[in-house]
Amino acid sequence: MQQFWGLAAAALIGTAAVADESAVRGVIDDQIAALRADDFDTAFTFASPSIRGLFGTSANFGRMVREGYPMVWRPAEVEYLTSDPVGSGWRQEVLITDAEGRLHVLRYSMIETEAGWRINGVQILGEAQIGA
Repeated sequence: MQQFWGLAAAALIGTAAVADESAVRGVIDDQIAALRADDFDTAFTFASPSIRGLFGTSANFGRMVREGYPMVWRPAEVEYLTSDPVGSGWRQEVLITDAEGRLHVLRYSMIETEAGWRINGVQILGEAQIGA
């Protein structure tokens, strides 16, 4: 019986992780869709409270994305790579193909808020190497 409860607990944890992964990817998808549409007001709503505080306005946030993360603003393709829980947050790696066909690997750091998962930072890990 003890083994049953252990398996049941593992299944529940696995189900929660899949739900979190799906929710995290949904937030990233929604923000990228808003950025593609130049809807920086909506894109800004997917940022964590600390990121919102750092930039203050959606206009400042939009300028930062356009200048610092053009591959996120105008991606040709988005592919989800590895993801995993980290402490009380989540980390999602994403492969983005930019408009010129270059590949970029980014790491999204996510936190869960009362409003759901929010993006707490994006780190550019580098351009992906093909055939390396």
